[in-house]
Amino acid sequence: MLNHQQVDTPAWIVHPEIKSDVSRREADAALDEAKALADALPGLDVLGAEIVRLPKVHAGMLFGSGKVQELKERITAHGVKLVLIDGALSPVQQRNLEREWGVKILDRMSLILEIFSDRARTREGVLQVEIAALSYQRTRLVRAWTHLERQRGGFGFVGGPGETQRENDRRAIDEQLLRLERQLEKVQKTRALHRAARAKVPYPIVALVGYTNAGKSSLFNRVTGADVLAKDQLFATLDPTMRRLTLPDGQEVIMSDTVGFISDLPTQLVAAFRATLEEVLEADLILHVRDISHPQTAQQARDVMQILHQIGVPEDAPMLEVLNKIDLLDEAGREAFQTEAARKDAKIAVSALTGEGVEALLEQISAALAPPFLIEDLRLPHTAGKLRAWLYAEGVVEGEVRDDFGMTLSLKWTQVQSARFNKMRDGMGKAE
Repeated sequence: MLNHQQVDTPAWIVHPEIKSDVSRREADAALDEAKALADALPGLDVLGAEIVRLPKVHAGMLFGSGKVQELKERITAHGVKLVLIDGALSPVQQRNLEREWGVKILDRMSLILEIFSDRARTREGVLQVEIAALSYQRTRLVRAWTHLERQRGGFGFVGGPGETQRENDRRAIDEQLLRLERQLEKVQKTRALHRAARAKVPYPIVALVGYTNAGKSSLFNRVTGADVLAKDQLFATLDPTMRRLTLPDGQEVIMSDTVGFISDLPTQLVAAFRATLEEVLEADLILHVRDISHPQTAQQARDVMQILHQIGVPEDAPMLEVLNKIDLLDEAGREAFQTEAARKDAKIAVSALTGEGVEALLEQISAALAPPFLIEDLRLPHTAGKLRAWLYAEGVVEGEVRDDFGMTLSLKWTQVQSARFNKMRDGMGKAE
């Protein structure tokens, strides 16, 4: 367990670039992201970071014996106590490396879980992170689980008691999982009641999604006037936040800020946060916020779309792509993205920091949420003065032609307006 109250733990980051992995990320960008992940977790003092290129994975310790020894010398020389491996480690690899180097090892999954543990604030968020961590550890069983009843503050991936029997571990995990899942079920029932109550007020939902640190919370604050934590840090937002927003056309919507996504997001976390991301599944419009100043912005966008599909968002879901942080681009880059956005209705370039493009974004949201119009002619008798007056008051009359037998009104209206008109006309007929 990381103790965030004591002296920071000396740490070292290693990104293994495995040449046989055809889906591997660009090494320099991946290392930068690993550094950002480390910075997002209090209690670490990162002394160094490096890329280790491997032709293949070595089953026992991930790295070959020569590289293991070379890294050990560097780790010892710098007084490192924790090594962050930016990738997946098997339980055997983790155990062997810890024994060989005499330090604790944290792989990418464990690091992300530690960050989520540190950031969760709502009861549901806390429970979901704990369930994800326990589910992950159950597949490994390389640590003791006699500490399951301790206070929060990490998941024991770093430090903790010695080995216990696996069956005792498994039983402890299963009992804890069952208890947490029951608690989570109660919390989710409460959320479902809140969602049902909100459904009675038919506000459309606009959900912000995007790669972590893309500027979602800054944009959310800019358009809603909220004060959500917005740091230049990965996973600054974890628990979803919702605010009501009035659009330029007067329409009111609910805007939802969600947890940022990341490449190779652990499967357990995708599953655990499915309930939290229900707001995205139910959204009338999704805003995919991108940091277009980031060198890997295209890859980040693909990662986000992959996770959206994993949680069940259909490919044809209504979506606007928000090209954020144009203030960080040079003039040529800014013009290129603004031109790209202008060519496509579903894209818009903005700066959440300066406010540039935000008004245009709100207008696009209004247009995207505007109900479809019906174009039709309506025949009324001359005696239908009240109905005619109502149509004009609604502003749906495009033209009118009168003759000896009545009038023909050319209408542009919504399905809702048409239904209200028909109900009113039927009521008048019954009254007569």
